[in-house]
Amino acid sequence: MNQALILVDIQNDYFPGGNMELVGMEVAADKASQLLKLFRQKQLDVFHIQHLSVQPGSTFFIPDTEGVKTHPIVAPQSDEPVIQKNFPNSFRETKLLQSLQQKEIDELVICGAMSHMCIDATTRAAFDFGFNCIVVQDACATRDLTFEGETVKSFDVHAAFMAALAMPYAKVMDAQQLLAAKY
Repeated sequence: MNQALILVDIQNDYFPGGNMELVGMEVAADKASQLLKLFRQKQLDVFHIQHLSVQPGSTFFIPDTEGVKTHPIVAPQSDEPVIQKNFPNSFRETKLLQSLQQKEIDELVICGAMSHMCIDATTRAAFDFGFNCIVVQDACATRDLTFEGETVKSFDVHAAFMAALAMPYAKVMDAQQLLAAKY
């Protein structure tokens, strides 16, 4: 299989001090950086996804701010494409699908943020386009949500979405499992 790493929205606004801080983002980004290092060493394809919030009233990922920039821990190299998006699904109105097809990629290793939003939407779309998907769960982060007046803790949000993706959309594993199994 031709494999590519998809790093979704690992941007400054999701880190402490950002406009949409996530629970566990620093740990997730560290795991993502380990994957990135390995993919670079193996000369495998890497795609960075950057969300730009262009809707009126947006409060994070605002163009031309520090918050929208890719976090330095996974900063793209000059030969690694950065795909900008405006929707949770990294394929919607972007060149991601065409870029993957041009490189004859058939398996995606997906990580980043948020587990319940862009990771979920991107993984489901990738599956629908025929890609084999691996979601590296400990290289993903999310936040607490509320539903009907109740707080759903980030761990539970993350676990529910990983469980939902695990069948049939993706193989869900942690970074060490992937590194041990693949390399």
